[in-house]
Amino acid sequence: MTSSNTPSSAAAQALHKLSSELPDACERLDYVKRMTDQAANKVLGLVEDAQEDAEAVRRQGSELSESLQRLAAAPDLSVERARAMMRLCAAYAASAAGFADRVKGLQTEIMMAQDFQDLSGQVINKVLGMLRPAEEPLQQLLAEHDQLHHVAPEAEQLAGVQTPDKALQQDDVDALLAEMGF
Repeated sequence: MTSSNTPSSAAAQALHKLSSELPDACERLDYVKRMTDQAANKVLGLVEDAQEDAEAVRRQGSELSESLQRLAAAPDLSVERARAMMRLCAAYAASAAGFADRVKGLQTEIMMAQDFQDLSGQVINKVLGMLRPAEEPLQQLLAEHDQLHHVAPEAEQLAGVQTPDKALQQDDVDALLAEMGF
């Protein structure tokens, strides 16, 4: 008695469309996951590199500071010792400038590693576009099924993200679809 205009027919069509699009949606979400993992690993590696460079510059700065303090306290400061300290200061300044250049480059690479965000957002929007049209027909189909089988509706059904202990099991979903002729 169902015509092509009845809710169950529309729900069935939506479910068929959804079932044909699910593999593509899963593949897209796997792609987003891989992109996110790659970006996170790249950023973590870049930060570790920057931390090693920062530690080297910190250590050199501490050593130079101690040497300058000793030299300033020495009663017999010769021109040659002062020149040697000036060379150490110049070397440290060059090292610090090189560190700043490397950090600037690392910051650029970190920003570039975040380019996945735009792409992952696009992919997620596409997957949501696949899933949203099936939500209402699926709820209607389930409501019709519940009415036909005198099942009391549960407030937790289709309540969004589920914890593993409250989520429907695959066997439950398969049995429900089998009862509905899918």
